[in-house]
Amino acid sequence: MATLTASPLARPLHPLHALLLAFPLPLFLGALLSDLAYRASFHVQWSNFASWLIAGGLFFSAFAVLWALVNLFRRGSARRGRLILYCLLLLAMWALGFVNALVHAKDAWAVMPEGLYLSAVVSALALAASWIGYSGFHTQEMA
Repeated sequence: MATLTASPLARPLHPLHALLLAFPLPLFLGALLSDLAYRASFHVQWSNFASWLIAGGLFFSAFAVLWALVNLFRRGSARRGRLILYCLLLLAMWALGFVNALVHAKDAWAVMPEGLYLSAVVSALALAASWIGYSGFHTQEMA
Protein backbone atom coordinates (compact mmCIF):
# COMPACT_ATOMS: atom_id res chain seq x y z
CA MET A 1 0.00 0.00 0.00
CA ALA A 2 1.44 3.38 -1.03
CA THR A 3 0.93 6.45 1.12
CA LEU A 4 1.07 9.96 -0.24
CA THR A 5 2.36 12.56 2.16
CA ALA A 6 2.98 16.22 1.59
CA SER A 7 6.21 17.52 3.03
CA PRO A 8 7.61 20.99 2.51
CA LEU A 9 10.92 20.81 0.71
CA ALA A 10 13.30 23.74 0.52
CA ARG A 11 14.27 24.60 -3.03
CA PRO A 12 17.66 26.33 -3.07
CA LEU A 13 18.57 29.32 -5.18
CA HIS A 14 20.05 28.91 -8.63
CA PRO A 15 23.87 29.00 -8.29
CA LEU A 16 24.21 32.23 -10.32
CA HIS A 17 21.48 33.89 -8.30
CA ALA A 18 23.24 32.77 -5.11
CA LEU A 19 26.48 34.28 -6.42
CA LEU A 20 24.78 37.60 -7.18
CA LEU A 21 23.15 37.59 -3.74
CA ALA A 22 26.53 36.98 -2.08
CA PHE A 23 27.86 40.46 -2.91
CA PRO A 24 25.36 43.03 -1.57
CA LEU A 25 25.60 42.11 2.13
CA PRO A 26 29.40 42.45 2.50
CA LEU A 27 29.51 45.53 0.27
CA PHE A 28 26.72 47.36 2.12
CA LEU A 29 28.13 46.21 5.46
CA GLY A 30 31.54 47.55 4.40
CA ALA A 31 29.88 50.87 3.59
CA LEU A 32 28.35 50.91 7.08
CA LEU A 33 31.74 50.22 8.64
CA SER A 34 33.31 52.95 6.49
CA ASP A 35 30.64 55.38 7.64
CA LEU A 36 31.36 54.44 11.25
CA ALA A 37 35.07 55.02 10.66
CA TYR A 38 34.29 58.38 9.04
CA ARG A 39 32.13 59.38 12.02
CA ALA A 40 34.97 58.51 14.37
CA SER A 41 37.85 60.10 12.44
CA PHE A 42 36.38 62.57 9.91
CA HIS A 43 38.92 61.47 7.31
CA VAL A 44 37.25 62.17 3.98
CA GLN A 45 38.62 59.00 2.39
CA TRP A 46 36.30 56.87 4.56
CA SER A 47 33.33 58.60 2.95
CA ASN A 48 34.83 57.87 -0.47
CA PHE A 49 35.26 54.20 0.45
CA ALA A 50 31.61 54.06 1.52
CA SER A 51 30.53 55.57 -1.81
CA TRP A 52 32.49 53.00 -3.79
CA LEU A 53 31.18 50.11 -1.70
CA ILE A 54 27.60 51.33 -2.11
CA ALA A 55 28.06 51.55 -5.88
CA GLY A 56 29.33 47.96 -5.95
CA GLY A 57 26.45 46.79 -3.77
CA LEU A 58 23.94 48.50 -6.06
CA PHE A 59 25.50 46.92 -9.15
CA PHE A 60 25.27 43.35 -7.88
CA SER A 61 21.95 43.78 -6.10
CA ALA A 62 20.34 45.13 -9.28
CA PHE A 63 20.99 41.80 -10.99
CA ALA A 64 19.76 39.88 -7.94
CA VAL A 65 16.55 41.95 -7.95
CA LEU A 66 16.01 41.27 -11.65
CA TRP A 67 16.55 37.55 -11.15
CA ALA A 68 14.14 37.47 -8.21
CA LEU A 69 11.47 39.36 -10.15
CA VAL A 70 11.77 36.97 -13.09
CA ASN A 71 11.40 34.04 -10.67
CA LEU A 72 8.38 35.69 -9.08
CA PHE A 73 6.51 36.09 -12.36
CA ARG A 74 7.66 32.74 -13.74
CA ARG A 75 6.36 30.70 -10.81
CA GLY A 76 2.81 29.53 -10.36
CA SER A 77 0.52 31.37 -8.00
CA ALA A 78 0.68 28.71 -5.27
CA ARG A 79 2.85 29.40 -2.19
CA ARG A 80 4.53 32.58 -3.38
CA GLY A 81 4.35 34.47 -0.08
CA ARG A 82 7.98 33.97 0.87
CA LEU A 83 9.15 34.78 -2.67
CA ILE A 84 7.11 38.00 -2.64
CA LEU A 85 8.67 38.98 0.71
CA TYR A 86 12.13 38.20 -0.70
CA CYS A 87 11.49 40.38 -3.77
CA LEU A 88 10.14 43.23 -1.64
CA LEU A 89 13.19 43.11 0.63
CA LEU A 90 15.52 43.17 -2.36
CA LEU A 91 13.61 46.06 -3.95
CA ALA A 92 13.64 48.04 -0.69
CA MET A 93 17.35 47.30 -0.25
CA TRP A 94 18.13 48.54 -3.77
CA ALA A 95 15.91 51.64 -3.52
CA LEU A 96 17.31 52.74 -0.16
CA GLY A 97 20.81 51.86 -1.37
CA PHE A 98 20.25 54.21 -4.31
CA VAL A 99 19.11 56.97 -1.96
CA ASN A 100 22.19 56.24 0.15
CA ALA A 101 24.38 56.60 -2.94
CA LEU A 102 22.81 60.00 -3.62
CA VAL A 103 23.43 61.06 -0.02
CA HIS A 104 27.05 59.92 -0.27
CA ALA A 105 27.45 61.87 -3.53
CA LYS A 106 27.22 65.09 -1.53
CA ASP A 107 30.18 66.76 0.11
CA ALA A 108 31.80 64.52 2.71
CA TRP A 109 30.84 66.87 5.55
CA ALA A 110 27.18 66.72 4.48
CA VAL A 111 26.97 62.92 4.52
CA MET A 112 26.55 62.54 8.28
CA PRO A 113 24.27 61.46 9.93
CA GLU A 114 21.88 60.50 7.08
CA GLY A 115 24.49 58.37 5.32
CA LEU A 116 25.21 56.39 8.46
CA TYR A 117 21.53 55.74 9.17
CA LEU A 118 20.82 54.73 5.58
CA SER A 119 23.84 52.43 5.53
CA ALA A 120 22.58 50.72 8.69
CA VAL A 121 19.07 50.21 7.27
CA VAL A 122 20.37 48.97 3.90
CA SER A 123 22.75 46.56 5.65
CA ALA A 124 19.87 45.19 7.74
CA LEU A 125 17.72 44.76 4.61
CA ALA A 126 20.61 43.01 2.84
CA LEU A 127 20.99 40.65 5.81
CA ALA A 128 17.27 39.84 5.83
CA ALA A 129 17.16 39.30 2.05
CA SER A 130 20.23 37.08 2.17
CA TRP A 131 18.78 35.09 5.05
CA ILE A 132 15.52 34.45 3.21
CA GLY A 133 17.23 33.81 -0.11
CA TYR A 134 19.76 31.31 1.18
CA SER A 135 17.27 29.48 3.40
CA GLY A 136 15.39 28.36 0.28
CA PHE A 137 11.80 28.56 -0.81
CA HIS A 138 9.43 25.85 0.35
CA THR A 139 7.41 23.93 -2.18
CA GLN A 140 4.83 21.20 -1.81
CA GLU A 141 5.82 17.93 -3.42
CA MET A 142 4.06 14.60 -3.22
CA ALA A 143 6.27 11.66 -2.23
